[in-house]
Amino acid sequence: MNELSANPISDEQRWEAVRLRDDVLDGTFVYAVRTTGVFCRPSCPSRQSKRENTIFFASSTDAEDAGYRECLRCRPTRLSVEDPRVRAIHRACEAIDTADQPPTLNELAATVGLSPSHLHREFKRLTGVTPREYAAGKRVARLQDGLTAGLPVTDAIYAAGYGSGSRVYENAKRTLGMTPGQYRAGGKNLIITFTVVPSMLGPLLVAATEQGVCCIEFGADEDTLRASLTQRFPAAKLETNDDRLREWVAQLTRFIDTPGHALKLPLDVQGTVFQRRVWKALQSIPAGRTASYSEVAAAIGQPLAHRAVASACAANKLAVAIPCHRVVRTDGKLGGYRWGLERKQRLLANERAERTRDDLESD
Repeated sequence: MNELSANPISDEQRWEAVRLRDDVLDGTFVYAVRTTGVFCRPSCPSRQSKRENTIFFASSTDAEDAGYRECLRCRPTRLSVEDPRVRAIHRACEAIDTADQPPTLNELAATVGLSPSHLHREFKRLTGVTPREYAAGKRVARLQDGLTAGLPVTDAIYAAGYGSGSRVYENAKRTLGMTPGQYRAGGKNLIITFTVVPSMLGPLLVAATEQGVCCIEFGADEDTLRASLTQRFPAAKLETNDDRLREWVAQLTRFIDTPGHALKLPLDVQGTVFQRRVWKALQSIPAGRTASYSEVAAAIGQPLAHRAVASACAANKLAVAIPCHRVVRTDGKLGGYRWGLERKQRLLANERAERTRDDLESD
């Protein structure tokens, strides 16, 4: 759907900007050429199109929805911090960050000067989440800060912007991993069983709540791994329980050694909506294959959110089970890895070797 009605610039002004290759209006609209099927920025240096073959769209998304493809010279979908759309979404994020109560979509749209539907689409395209999901993530972060600071649970809930506590408690397991009271007390009354075992990549910690495996970490030694778990859940009751975790640990160590085996672990995953979408996408990357941060962003329908994808990978606390080691930079270089680049390299090499053996055996 064309949304130029939300933009006061006339088609005559747009055509004049295209004719003059005016970069001042880059980001306020794109133009498409019917005869080539390509859409461009106003400043595109490509050969001038004819006016009768030119159509205008409010955004790259509108042009793509109409069946046009991106110009490879001016790359209109690539945005800079100076792009008006980026600035508008930045203002929308600031409005959400500073509001006592999450603003409505109409209120945000009025603040940044876009139509509500245009704002919703651009916000999701640039951040990877909707304004509502972004606000929900901010409220959870505020709740965590309030609980960590020692506020009474009810005070922390209302200070975070929640209208009542019922929704908080309904989603607490998914967002906090425990009740708000337990989170405030650093995991008090939460029982976490764990074990540390040797693996080809060094000591491996596996920890679980009653919901499932909540932590899989590599480390230098058992003391370091236990200290990390204690820091994450300072008041939880940590119990070593090799018997309960034996089957899951066996699966993990076997998978690390021979990644052709499938992992079937119950996972207790806590994260934002966007993080969980990224982590689910990572689990679809086959062993022996890699994907770039940009490819993962595209796979979840947010092609411009590659930086947010990298952040979600860095926040992953379930090594191997959520295979963030299979995500690399666009140039093929490894990028970062929470548990060290040497481990990432060894995991990938082992998976590729296993895949090669499987391919040879199937020939």
